[in-house]
Amino acid sequence: MASNARECIPNALESKAHLLASNSATLVDGTFPGPLISAQKGDKFSIQVINNLTDPSMFLSTSVHWHGLYQNGTNYADGVSFVTQCPIAQNDSFTHTFSVPNQAGTYWYHSHYSVQYCDGLRGPLVIYDPHDPLAHMYDVDDASTVITLADWYHVVAPVLRFIIGANANTSLINGLGRYPGGPASELAVISVQHGKRYRMRLIAMSCDPNFTFSIDGHNFTVIEADGEETQPLVVDQLTILAGQRYSVVLTANQPVGNYWVRSLPDLATATFDGGQNSAILRYNGAPVADPTTSAPAVAQNPLEEWNLHTLINPGAPGIPGYGNADINLYLVAANVNGSFQVNGTSFVPPSVPVLLQILSGAQDATQLLPSGSVIVLDANKVVELTLTTTGLGGPVRLFFTSDDYMTDICIVPASDTSSWGKFIVSSMSYLADAEIHQHTFDVVQSAGNSTFNYLNPVRRDVVSAGGPTPNQQMVIRWVTDNSGPWFLHCHIDWHLDAGFAVVMVESPSDTLAHINPIPPAWDQLCPTFDALTADQLGGGGLLAYQEAENMTNILFPYTPAPQ
Repeated sequence: MASNARECIPNALESKAHLLASNSATLVDGTFPGPLISAQKGDKFSIQVINNLTDPSMFLSTSVHWHGLYQNGTNYADGVSFVTQCPIAQNDSFTHTFSVPNQAGTYWYHSHYSVQYCDGLRGPLVIYDPHDPLAHMYDVDDASTVITLADWYHVVAPVLRFIIGANANTSLINGLGRYPGGPASELAVISVQHGKRYRMRLIAMSCDPNFTFSIDGHNFTVIEADGEETQPLVVDQLTILAGQRYSVVLTANQPVGNYWVRSLPDLATATFDGGQNSAILRYNGAPVADPTTSAPAVAQNPLEEWNLHTLINPGAPGIPGYGNADINLYLVAANVNGSFQVNGTSFVPPSVPVLLQILSGAQDATQLLPSGSVIVLDANKVVELTLTTTGLGGPVRLFFTSDDYMTDICIVPASDTSSWGKFIVSSMSYLADAEIHQHTFDVVQSAGNSTFNYLNPVRRDVVSAGGPTPNQQMVIRWVTDNSGPWFLHCHIDWHLDAGFAVVMVESPSDTLAHINPIPPAWDQLCPTFDALTADQLGGGGLLAYQEAENMTNILFPYTPAPQ
């Protein structure tokens, strides 16, 4: 079940993080992060999202996005509110049915309704490959080696969304952490056996900060970025942006003991004092105690994105050379008094989802809403997109799929060939990254790097848009082989809510044939949602804005919950 009240979860969040007793949260199965969804390559998913949210201080509608999954032929299951569906209203449900025939790797799920996932609706999703070409490099790859990195807030997201520059109170590793002035609460422990090799799957499911990740006394080998395996690369530290994932192989070859696992968010006041922003790597046989290890002042071999190279079928599509694609797009993202614009337009969610507009006959960018935020692309073309920022950049998730809100989750196995589950959403009381849903793309120029690489660039679904140095650019390529509307947006959720997004619509004239049959329940989402009153939407309304006013005078103008 899913719910949004941190205080009403008996011993769930409270006993895990020891810092959420007085706050509300939106959770899956009463835990943060939500339960691991695991599957095998080629499995079929059928996941029912049931909305049992009840706390009006948080949003009462929801949608759930399966980050990184292509949804080729199932655009309606992507879970992006106002792009591929209407939100799921309180006491309603929707079943996401889709196949993943050609993907394996590290993914995650989260709410894609306003800033809802900042209140806790996030969790890991891993698809294992029984024929992984890099399996010889590791001995252990299971639930114990999935490592989630997240930010956490002591004020609910519907209040924080009005504040320009909201910052997290702390960060959590696998749902556990400490905060300034708080108790020395339990930390996450990653147990290892001396001599074994571990595939650790790092997932940055933050709403805002990136994390600088390292483990005292250990190097590790990067073998995957965002579901795409890479040529092995040894590093001693990496920066992971909101929405990104890495698999790293760690060899437990140091003396038996306890070692700090460090995940420093890019917040001005972040520190490791008192075990903040930390977890523990504990060798079997080591005492149960906090580590006493230290990290070097400066990393000797940090990861640079441009040093990563895709392992399988490397090479960007199309004719090499800047500007030589079939379609060359140039987008400029700007921060204007806290709001974001892409090519002069701030994204405002349309009242009718873009997919429904297309299925109702709209085919041209001039017909599709929101005006100025929709780009129509022809089928089977190589697209080269350049994104620049006129101020401080950030992680832009160019990811063709939707991110939304989830709470309690109950996984119910149904067969040995499919992954079936039920998600029940209930309530219990300037760096940027870009993503394009439903695609991975080749990063032919990383932000901060002056060189291009069309021969063997990294392939992924979230990339930095630049920062902290202003006026950087990143350049990516992909092929338009997935008809339908896909969201290109900043994966810092506060930036997305402030307008940092556009919709890429691939071959809209082919969409109806490409995604048939559409489940009848999808058609009912909009009439049900559109009939909701302001009170039924939740989010606190004007009371949330007044609470934000009590915290600061650096505010956006009041806007109601998206509808």
